[in-house]
Amino acid sequence: MSTLHAIPRPVIERMVLYLRQCQRLEREGIDTVSSTELGEAIGASSAQVRKDLSFFGQFGQRGLGYPVQNLERALRPLLALDREWKVALVGAGNIGRALCTYRTFRERGFQIVALFDSDPRKEGCTWARLKVLPMSSLRRTVAELGIELGIIAVPVEAAQNVADQLVAAGVKGVLNFAPTHVTVPSGVAVRSVDLAVELEQLAFLVTRSSAP
Repeated sequence: MSTLHAIPRPVIERMVLYLRQCQRLEREGIDTVSSTELGEAIGASSAQVRKDLSFFGQFGQRGLGYPVQNLERALRPLLALDREWKVALVGAGNIGRALCTYRTFRERGFQIVALFDSDPRKEGCTWARLKVLPMSSLRRTVAELGIELGIIAVPVEAAQNVADQLVAAGVKGVLNFAPTHVTVPSGVAVRSVDLAVELEQLAFLVTRSSAP
């Protein structure tokens, strides 16, 4: 069985989607699912589904499909989603406020346990039961609470500095909502979400699809 480090990122991204489909099917009381059905649900071919799952082992039987419950229970630990992850959020602005109250994070095991901001006027304010803390307490709080992941929701000009502080504090994974690239050392994972870029790409796709 391959390790996650040896598996291409697109495969891991699809595995997360397979897991979500299994969870949905289990809620609906469906016992088995075929590779064709899994593929159709996420826009992949049945051959792609089988190839992806083969990275992790043998899950189903040819012609019989995959037992939904067994597949879901196997995928969760493989993707490290069978545990709770503690998260630090930096940026008590509009995006930060929305992320603090995003219920799906908690439902999927991601607990935002600390909120930071560099604006002294926000210090001590409470959002979603979290008190806004000063950046000066970041390193100590990360260590005390065992925080492993960090979310950046600050203006562009502050993003790299925040990333550096999160890494220095011991955070091992960073989700960046600032519309800029941030650099982290080897051994620290980073993912960026640029909502403007997503809308720009969507606009292009809509224009192309409606062109004569």
